[in-house]
Amino acid sequence: MDSLNFTGFSQKDFDIFTVEGLDQRMALIREHIQPKFKEIGTVLVDELSMSLGNEMYLHIAKHARRTVNPPKDTWLAICDDKRGYKKHPHFQVGVFDDHIFIWLAFIYELPNKKQIGQAILDNINLIKEVPADFVISLDHTQKEAFSVENTEELVKGLTRFRDIKNGEFLIGRHLKAGSPILQNGEEFLNVVRSTFEPLLPIYKVSLSV
Repeated sequence: MDSLNFTGFSQKDFDIFTVEGLDQRMALIREHIQPKFKEIGTVLVDELSMSLGNEMYLHIAKHARRTVNPPKDTWLAICDDKRGYKKHPHFQVGVFDDHIFIWLAFIYELPNKKQIGQAILDNINLIKEVPADFVISLDHTQKEAFSVENTEELVKGLTRFRDIKNGEFLIGRHLKAGSPILQNGEEFLNVVRSTFEPLLPIYKVSLSV
């Protein structure tokens, strides 16, 4: 990654989410965070395309529908559709005010949620093979997440995702704002790679539906 300028995320990036006002916060996101997303996203798109044998596309959240409230977080998304990502299983890297999230995301706008939820339940052993520090979220708008090792919550969460219209399922890692890894662009990128890699079999299962 030496040829790129990405040096990681600093406290200044997290502090953006304490700035009041939609226009002010969006200006800082566009100036400081989106260029970083563009750099790491370009690398990750190429690598995921190669790993999956399928062309993948980068999307950077624009928050275009917002008129008053500034975003609490922002993210990049990678999926196999050039036009949009929300209706597809996708990979995410994003920033809240206190942590970075790295997800394989299945959000409520997926048209075939029921089938995907069942397919993942049928292949739940794939989730049991991911690293122990992985976490699961059931709502992409919230910070809360629970350990992937909590089997009872995992099954409940997947069942809810399958059966409830606005159910969601996200699996990956959280990195706290103060983590030294975030200060080093190469190290951070390696953590993202090592997060996406064990999630590829789950992503493939979701595409096979």
